[in-house]
Amino acid sequence: MSTLRKLFGPFKDDVWKQLATEINANYIDGSFLKGSKVQATAGEWTITLDTYVVSTGKSTIPYTRMRAPYVNLDGFRFKIYRKGLFSNLGKWLGMQDVPVGYPEFDEQFIIQGNDETKLRMLFDNETIRQLIDYQPSISLEVKDDAGWLASNQFPENVDQLTFVVVGVIKDLERLKRLYELFGEILNHLCQIGSAYETDPQVKLK
Repeated sequence: MSTLRKLFGPFKDDVWKQLATEINANYIDGSFLKGSKVQATAGEWTITLDTYVVSTGKSTIPYTRMRAPYVNLDGFRFKIYRKGLFSNLGKWLGMQDVPVGYPEFDEQFIIQGNDETKLRMLFDNETIRQLIDYQPSISLEVKDDAGWLASNQFPENVDQLTFVVVGVIKDLERLKRLYELFGEILNHLCQIGSAYETDPQVKLK
């Protein structure tokens, strides 16, 4: 093992190439302006894993991101993230935390959405709860567009399942579980009538 690997651990691209091999995905080399990414399929959906950076003026902060556009049948949207230092501040600012009926899970996460019945139907799936709990840090939500960082313009009724965390994930098992989580959520959204099991024909950049 090289000295750099001993000091800093495995390189991101090595881990992501291994991920692509193990989940039968495509690894796409980066360029000077864009980093590398992994594009995988789950059923008819395309799941894209990449990184981006945000400048604070004096430094840059890297983020790991996973995205999957899908056709949203009923406009159901949700957000879930681990409770932390600022969780109570969010509640004071009027952010609703919806209990989904599993005390240990509810204790660990802030869960928000625009349909409480659908929230409980989604998180009634034990596999989804287990895969979410596996992630040491997580911010997972359905967005109605690609966000301010992306140039994608989605067609009507196409939303995006999005995961974002600070830092570059180089844990192979964690990345595999994250991919499984996306596939499980997309499939379950179909089962509860909130998604079409069809390719929305959106190409992420």
